[in-house]
Amino acid sequence: MLGLIPWRERKDIDLFRREIDSLFYRFFEGWPFEMTPSDGQWIPSIDLSETDKEYIVRAEIPGVDPKDFDISLNNNVLTLRGERKHEKETKEEDFHRIERAYGSFTRSIQLPGEVNADKVTANYKNGVLEITLPKVKEETVKKIPVKTA
Repeated sequence: MLGLIPWRERKDIDLFRREIDSLFYRFFEGWPFEMTPSDGQWIPSIDLSETDKEYIVRAEIPGVDPKDFDISLNNNVLTLRGERKHEKETKEEDFHRIERAYGSFTRSIQLPGEVNADKVTANYKNGVLEITLPKVKEETVKKIPVKTA
């Protein structure tokens, strides 16, 4: 269809398309669920699931020493911090491509309900950090009958 549009008008359409593309890139830049972070940073993937008794957070964080994790819970926001350190460089190798990202990361997740902070556990196995957050038992609601005079 572009073959039917005169060249000078097609130039305007291409310019408009580039401006729209730029608008979308700027709009989604820096969102917390950005899949390809910029500036050489990396963000671990996280799954949040729920059972009757607990919330379970699983984060893919391969290549990080468990001692380097900083996990905190504040006002039902779980925050994970850590750093994946760059392996030692080999002077004899000439890299053609480096896709693995290194550096520090921070992820904060708003939990959907109240948790018992004293009973939270974290386990790290095969590059996956699993955090179990027991739910706070809801207080039973007592119905109060209204009497008529």
